[in-house]
Amino acid sequence: MSKISLNNNFIVNVVKLALNEDLYPSGDITSALIKSKKNISLKLISNQSAIIGGLNFAKQSFKLIDKKIKFITKKKEGSFVKKGSVIAIIKGNAQKILIGERVALNFISHISGIATKTNHFVRLIKKRNCKICCTRKTIPNLRVIQKYAVKLGGGTNHRFNLSDEYLIKDNHISVSDIKTLVNLAIKNKKGKKITVEIDNLIQLKKILGLKFNTVLFDNMSSKNLKTGVKIAKKYYETEASGNINLKNVKRVAATAVGRISVGTITHSAPAIDLKFEIL
Repeated sequence: MSKISLNNNFIVNVVKLALNEDLYPSGDITSALIKSKKNISLKLISNQSAIIGGLNFAKQSFKLIDKKIKFITKKKEGSFVKKGSVIAIIKGNAQKILIGERVALNFISHISGIATKTNHFVRLIKKRNCKICCTRKTIPNLRVIQKYAVKLGGGTNHRFNLSDEYLIKDNHISVSDIKTLVNLAIKNKKGKKITVEIDNLIQLKKILGLKFNTVLFDNMSSKNLKTGVKIAKKYYETEASGNINLKNVKRVAATAVGRISVGTITHSAPAIDLKFEIL
């Protein structure tokens, strides 16, 4: 998978886009009504238990407005916080802080939401030798941030984009032949991993013994999944996907599958409820 880079330049560029979205074309016309140079201090508080992430994005949301604003973290990135915890203290010019507060909250609430949702899955299967991973079901242009949030929550990343590895899925198979596609991928792989998605055991038998990396069992019953994993794990890495949620993830992990991919941790994770309070 392509490396996810969250260096300072990346964060600054993303935050600039977010601020521009909020301030174009005329700036914050409401905060501009404040004419005094009064300084204030704010507490950033979590209204629920969560895995907190996105602190550097929040910090830059203020710093790019006014370099003099102080963003003092009280919790570490990726740490678990309880309801009512103070995450950070922000100090500086009142008008400037009010301009950046919503963008800062948006970053932290979204990243923390994904990290927290991921962690719920991870904790449920912690006794199993199995990993939770995300998919490409991400919001356009936010994939790097969302996959970063998954890792904060204890999950792992699937391929980042279509060129990272071969993933032969049902729609590919429906317009061709599974064995032909696998053999072509093997011939052209050039160091790339090859994953083959199957939805029945007949497909598994057709490709068994071919030199690829991973079998992805999609939307299979627990019984068939268990049987398939038992057959496949002698030769391949194994993965399960399809309608996996907090209610059934333990049952899926109990089949001894090596990895479980869950789309909801990125595309449907609820934002964490946060607030600013003036000290």
